[in-house]
This record gives sequence, C-alpha cells and structure tokens, in this order.
Amino acid sequence: MRRFGYVSLCSLVLTASLIGLARSGAAEGPAQKDIVDVAVEAGSFKTLAAALEAAGLVETLKGKGPFTVFAPTDEAFAKLPKGTVEALLKDKAKLTAILTYHVVAGEYPAAKVVESKHLKTVQGAPIHIKVTDKGVMINDAKVVTTDIRASNGVIHVIDTVILPPEKGEKKADQGKAKSASAGACPLSAS
Repeated sequence: MRRFGYVSLCSLVLTASLIGLARSGAAEGPAQKDIVDVAVEAGSFKTLAAALEAAGLVETLKGKGPFTVFAPTDEAFAKLPKGTVEALLKDKAKLTAILTYHVVAGEYPAAKVVESKHLKTVQGAPIHIKVTDKGVMINDAKVVTTDIRASNGVIHVIDTVILPPEKGEKKADQGKAKSASAGACPLSAS
C-alpha cells in the first residue's frame, strides 16, 4: 500500500505540471491533434520538431500509432556540446537512432510507465525506468511533465536527451545507457 501511495503521489506531482502545457488537458474526450502537432503547438520542442523533420520521422509520428514519446525539450537539446545538434541534423542514421530511442510503440501513460522497469524502444534497445524520491527517471533523464495526450499516443517531457547504447556495449551495460549532456557527446570519432 505504501508503494502504491508513493507511486500515486509521484504521478500526481508530475501530472500537476502538465496543466500549464496542455491547456485543454486530457480529461475530456480524445485528443484531436497528433503527437507532432501537440509538440509543435507547445512551443518548447522546436529542436525536436526540426530533428524529426531532418530524420524523416514526422509522417511516422503523425501515423495511427499509438506511440509514447519521451520528448526532450529545447533546453534538453541545449545541454548537448556545442555543434552536436547541427552535426546530428546532417547525420540522418545517427539522428534517427537517437530519436527512435525516445519512442515506444504503444500508449504508456505515467501510471503504466512507473509500473515498468524498462520499455523497448522503436530503436530496439530498452529504456530504463526508475522511480525515486526525486521523481521518475528515464535512464538519466528526469520526467518533468507527464501524460500530454495526443490523438495517436502520449508525450512525457524529459529534461535530457537520452542516447541509445553503443553497438559494442554488452546487454548488461544497456541499463546504463547514456544521456546526453555537456560531458557526453553522441558524435564520438569512429
């Protein structure tokens, strides 16, 4: 019972920040706009929208779904080392791998996410979920807003770009998949 209360409290706290972002909320009827349109309208996902366009993923995320997107904000992309975003926009394969690592097939509202230890991404590698006293973490990214409804899925906002495990990493290391920050550059020399 205590675990349930803790998880419910975490979900409630995280959902509370949704109010300002999703003006109409998810409470009344199905959402009319798809994931891409909801993200663009929010105004804090301009870099993500540009990356989706460059990777050719816009039409996919406008599709039937359902999808769950762990969406990094513009501030999350700004944490990347200088020049990283520009370089990724020119490397479609790497950009696609990173973006699809933020997407899970199926609809996973916050209550379902926190019950999971990991979820398999469209990219193929799992993301790892940890509920702590500081909130919900997706790898090393903190979930800052949950359950932004779209007609074809749900968006959870994260504060850091998460990176899929390198091809050479062992399965045991996949739980420690990196998040992008000033100290980790996804464009290491090959």
